[in-house]
Amino acid sequence: MTTTTTTTTTHTGPILVLGGTGKTGRRLVGTLRAAGRDVRAASRSGETRFDWDDRDTWAAALDGASAVYLMAPWDPAMAEPFVEQATAAGVRRLVVLSARGIEQVKPPYFQGMAAAERAVGALRAVGGADVEWTILRPNNFHQNFDEDAWHAPLRAGRLALPAGPVPEPFVDAQDIADVAAAVLTSAEGEHHGRVYELSGPRAITFAEAVATIAEAAGRPMRYEEVTPEEYRAELLAEGLPAEVADEFDELYALMRAGHFAEPGDGVRRVLGRDPIDFGTYAARAAASGAWS
Repeated sequence: MTTTTTTTTTHTGPILVLGGTGKTGRRLVGTLRAAGRDVRAASRSGETRFDWDDRDTWAAALDGASAVYLMAPWDPAMAEPFVEQATAAGVRRLVVLSARGIEQVKPPYFQGMAAAERAVGALRAVGGADVEWTILRPNNFHQNFDEDAWHAPLRAGRLALPAGPVPEPFVDAQDIADVAAAVLTSAEGEHHGRVYELSGPRAITFAEAVATIAEAAGRPMRYEEVTPEEYRAELLAEGLPAEVADEFDELYALMRAGHFAEPGDGVRRVLGRDPIDFGTYAARAAASGAWS
């Protein structure tokens, strides 16, 4: 897949990537390292230990870093103190991974992302040096179909969701990583204060997405529309906590309302190319044996 970075940044310290073993984080680490960048991949189980719930791990992860890819904490109370500690440690560029439609989400759901956006948006000059920030708001990932919540149901042949008929322009995790890499390594001020909406090139329904995957994988799969009540009952029957079921319910309510339906232009604005199409993603994932 395409990797895009620039070489004009004046920030020369390591780039700290939080969530360095996650869907976007590990791709970002690979993209930056392929471009010769000094990267610190941080997570609870990564090369550099970082745990949002253990503030004793923050200082070592931040030591000497000049830029941070900030995958927002689950607990919104952690966002502001982390940003304060990061800037005090010398970080001068923060790129926040948030989500499209975050401004539409009702508390208490997904508030870590909202808190991270507020924390960087409140930044001012530190020690005479400007602290730059950029926010990335992606749609649901392509990779949710082969690495996350929708993978096991698809392999079993049935994906049932309360998503409604509203389409979504799913985005590829590599596109998010490429955008993040470009922003993290760009010239001073080029992306400061910007919010980029990241999506795929076209919106498709879940039924269309599943049909595309089934054709690429060469095996029968079907999408089934269920009511929110039916979906919640299935989640609880699988053993998920009620608060997780509630959060999923909020997510699909936002999707049904169309808050994520319009394609965003962030990938093209930053990278100067079209984002990866869902059909391309499905063909690649199927060839790698994702649904075999």
